[in-house]
Amino acid sequence: MRDVAYDTHAEIAAPSAAGGEPLMEARRLCFDAGGKRLIDNVDVVIRKGRRTVVMGANGTGKSLLLRLLHGLIPPSGGEVLWRGAPLDGAARRAQAMVFQRPVMLRRSALANLRFALAVRGLQGAERARREAEAMSRARLEDLARRPARVLSGGEQQRLAMARALACKPDILFLDEPTASLDPASTHAIEALTNEAHRDGVTVVMITHDPRQARRLGDDLIFLHDGRIAETGGVLPVLDNPKSEAARAWLEGRLYLGGSKS
Repeated sequence: MRDVAYDTHAEIAAPSAAGGEPLMEARRLCFDAGGKRLIDNVDVVIRKGRRTVVMGANGTGKSLLLRLLHGLIPPSGGEVLWRGAPLDGAARRAQAMVFQRPVMLRRSALANLRFALAVRGLQGAERARREAEAMSRARLEDLARRPARVLSGGEQQRLAMARALACKPDILFLDEPTASLDPASTHAIEALTNEAHRDGVTVVMITHDPRQARRLGDDLIFLHDGRIAETGGVLPVLDNPKSEAARAWLEGRLYLGGSKS
């Protein structure tokens, strides 16, 4: 039996001045693999204009949750809604995702960016304008012709962010985008994230760093064992966690309570 008070419906409450209408919802979302339930009846509401950080121990389902929300994998149960309607191709084109390890095509940095824009149907002057803007924003102008796969890890991640943001998404999913980066590269990715948010992009980001969560987050979802253990504002949850799972994680302790048999 679980001994954690799980908040299975994680409607991220936002002050009226800071948050908007629901942009994305997950209802009783489940994902099974290898005979195990890895995401277990999760309900989430992401509100427009908010920055939501997803935290929890390794293997608790954070990356799976983002992939389910983005439509990269189908759920075993439940549904994902975009602006109140089932997630479809048009909805996914309004989204972008950056992974912990960026996926680079075998072409130049600029050609990686150009390919993403072409897939979105952009051509001519508008595509050229977005290319120039994105390369400048990521400070990659001098590396535009260099093969993307020989860039440093930090340069590749800046390119991945530029590629995602050039598509003008309504929501940006970030799966630990700074996990293996040095402080300077981390600062650059955080700056791009904050700039996107100022431009009106809703952000959902996985991080293991409480300090980064404080810098970049408004709301927090804490996962444990494939379920939501706690939600709320970033500062209240980090400063005074209510669930034992979150307390143990923040104190650096292993917590095995509530695990599924």
